[in-house]
Amino acid sequence: MVRRRCAYAMPGGRDCGAPPGRDSSFCFWHDPDKADEVAEAQRLGGVRRKRERTIAAAYDFTGLGSIDAIRRILEVATTDALSLENSTARVRALISAALAAAKLLETGELEGRLAVLELAYGSARDNGASDPSDGGLLGG
Repeated sequence: MVRRRCAYAMPGGRDCGAPPGRDSSFCFWHDPDKADEVAEAQRLGGVRRKRERTIAAAYDFTGLGSIDAIRRILEVATTDALSLENSTARVRALISAALAAAKLLETGELEGRLAVLELAYGSARDNGASDPSDGGLLGG
């Protein structure tokens, strides 16, 4: 079975390669009948990227790829929740933030302990100790 591809030729003669619409030989982005929709999608994408940059700068947010970054989000969320009027929803949000923070602290502690063990294991191996995975004991 041959897969249909967008009929648009990219600059340089390359095919677009995207699947075309159901009733078109072009994909969404290259279909001349969808030019207005494409322009609106591009505008919204630009607005979203601008908003993301603004929010990231305002909240010192770099993503969720590290414990410090997740901690920062928890701090922002907790601060925002603390500024709300007292309600059941506010209490739930604060409890949720506390539970997430406790889990984060536990994860950070375990990460630190694992790093110490890995360092000790590496040092012991470098000093000729047997490998615990083969039944030997560290240090001899």
